[in-house]
Amino acid sequence: MSKPIIAIPIGDPAGIGPEIALKTLTLKDIYETCKPLLIGDVKVLQDMIKVCNLDLTINQIDEQKDGKYELNTVDVIHIDNIDMDKLEIGKVQAMCGQAAFDYIKKSIELAMNKQVDAVATTPINKESLKAANVPYIGHTEIFADLTGTEDPLTMFEVDELRVFFLSRHVSLRQALDLVKKDRIVDYVKRSNDALKRLGVTGRIAVAGLNPHSGENGLFGYEEVDEIVPAIKELTKEGIDVVGPVPADSVFALGLKGNYAAILSLYHDQGHIATKTYDFHRTISITNGMPILRTSVDHGTAMDIAGKNIADPLSMIEAVRLAAKYAPYFTK
Repeated sequence: MSKPIIAIPIGDPAGIGPEIALKTLTLKDIYETCKPLLIGDVKVLQDMIKVCNLDLTINQIDEQKDGKYELNTVDVIHIDNIDMDKLEIGKVQAMCGQAAFDYIKKSIELAMNKQVDAVATTPINKESLKAANVPYIGHTEIFADLTGTEDPLTMFEVDELRVFFLSRHVSLRQALDLVKKDRIVDYVKRSNDALKRLGVTGRIAVAGLNPHSGENGLFGYEEVDEIVPAIKELTKEGIDVVGPVPADSVFALGLKGNYAAILSLYHDQGHIATKTYDFHRTISITNGMPILRTSVDHGTAMDIAGKNIADPLSMIEAVRLAAKYAPYFTK
């Protein structure tokens, strides 16, 4: 089986994206599992190679088929959109927000046209996007629109733990209002389909919302009124799901391998669990799209950009995970 080609847009040029992307490509095992292809401005990458004193050579190409894909050679599809005289590392700039979007757009085009097998994204900056009048607040929204996906499904993976989210970027008050039977049924079904596409089988656990999953209404009625009825309906339809499992134990049980995945009922419930366990190895996968996208789950770290101190571990894991699951998207 040929190795999958993983497109890596370098993110905001003023952030740590170029640095962690380049450092990832210094590892032999990355090239043993995939063919990494950077999408970005060659001038930015050449400058960062010098800053980080890396033993890497740029191979600028026009198409993915022209890549060498060998250690110490960085294959790059060049997008000339940065004026190096105006680039200020560590600063929010409209130029960089537009550049980051251009890199992502090109990566999505390549994936949609089956020229690459997956995309592993580096950090972008919401303020830079806004300064550039890019009409999206983040990666997920960009991927959703440019792939024609109505509602992408975010999944985190770290070690043996996979976590889906019933809601994402809404207030906690709004998130509570979204804990409804029909929504839970829909998200468990979609999560189950996503797992199957990734070649994963097993039980899904739905986390409890209230302390001790509400204690039959003693600490809240969401479990009684919404969650339990949803699980009963899903079980009748033949889906292997359990819950509500108290949130103070469900993630620990997931790490032991008791469940194939967990449905977190709001953003921070799952984020805190995964990132406390292993911040750098918590990787995001955007499901429900025609293409595979993995991502680091940290920001552009403008305060340390350009100082050769950014840790590439999360980027390394994102590329590894893209290589792991890419074959299931190319069948």
